[in-house]
Amino acid sequence: MDIYKWQGKDRQGKKVKGETKALSESVITLSLRKKGITNVKVRKKPKDIEINLPFLKAKVPEKDVVIFTRQFSTMINAGLPIIQCLEIQSSQQENKEFRKVLTAIKESVETGETLADALRKHPTAFDSLYCNMVEAGETGGALDVILGRLAFFMEKNMRLKKQVKGALVYPASVLTVAVIVIAIMMIFVIPSFQKMFSGFGAELPLLTQIIVNISAFMRNNIIFILAALFIISFSLKKAYRKSDKVHHFFDNMFLKMPIFGMLLRKVAVAKFTRTLGTMISSGVPILTSLDIVARTAGNVVIEKAILATRESISQGKTIAEPLMESGIFPSMVVQMIAVGETTGALDQMLNKIADFYDDEVDTAVSAITSLIEPLLMVFLGGILGTMIVGMYLPIFKMGEVVH
Repeated sequence: MDIYKWQGKDRQGKKVKGETKALSESVITLSLRKKGITNVKVRKKPKDIEINLPFLKAKVPEKDVVIFTRQFSTMINAGLPIIQCLEIQSSQQENKEFRKVLTAIKESVETGETLADALRKHPTAFDSLYCNMVEAGETGGALDVILGRLAFFMEKNMRLKKQVKGALVYPASVLTVAVIVIAIMMIFVIPSFQKMFSGFGAELPLLTQIIVNISAFMRNNIIFILAALFIISFSLKKAYRKSDKVHHFFDNMFLKMPIFGMLLRKVAVAKFTRTLGTMISSGVPILTSLDIVARTAGNVVIEKAILATRESISQGKTIAEPLMESGIFPSMVVQMIAVGETTGALDQMLNKIADFYDDEVDTAVSAITSLIEPLLMVFLGGILGTMIVGMYLPIFKMGEVVH
């Protein structure tokens, strides 16, 4: 079916227009006349020109998916049919990519597919966690409740990501500016001092000579330095993706970093408990839940610990034992999970842990921000101060000689 644009006049003589999917113009004209619309003009909507390149493939923003989920839950709860909900959502969606996804999902559901199966065809917008929870909601007849939980979970997850990015953006931006300033000084400023020093005819102080040598090296090899940095970063990124050993090494190193390691562990615990608690309370089987949680962990070390837990449960053991053996999850968390298992309220206990660790992440981000700021100032001040002192040492030395 093609999309057609139409316009006409209603019974009151008022101009009306719209877009409709149909097999032909005559079908639309007949349908509109039955509704009392006259002077009908119909034309086929021109197709958008698209360039389908893999690296330019747009990903649906998480924020749009959260808004869709929240509104979808409200509509289902109000008693609207799924197809009508999808029709409304796609028509009001501003993001073109997401609009296409929702339209395709609506068409799949119209052909008799379940909503979960239709969602699975679009992994760029709906991950396995989302699809499995929707499937559990369809099976249990509580789709509106599950969608509400999903929206709440995604909002919490977005907030967690925002906190971590906030903690990392400040030091990264300051260091980037510092590197640019130092590079400018080394390439453009230091050579001016060097020309002035060459007229002294005296031997330069050691610190000044070191700075001058570094400046000369950077100017003479700037292209090779940039090429080397690009090759190293590209190689490390490729090795991180392809090699399990390299991936494991870096992920393990990130968790053991002096300052950010603590934050990453708390984020991992919050994400693990929130995701698992939401899935279990939504009726997703625990083995399926753990498999999805492991794949969405974002860290190989944590993923292996969760998969070990899944293996343990499949053999009839508890969740707590392998989590304790992994050494990643704090003993308090493991003990609370053990209590939840024993009392049969694991999902509630997991959500309580997640709430607690959300607050812990807040505290950790504030502490890191207040700690990083003076450290960066000392670091940058030390480097720039050393360069300035190094450049003025020959001038002081010349002053002493003149006296």
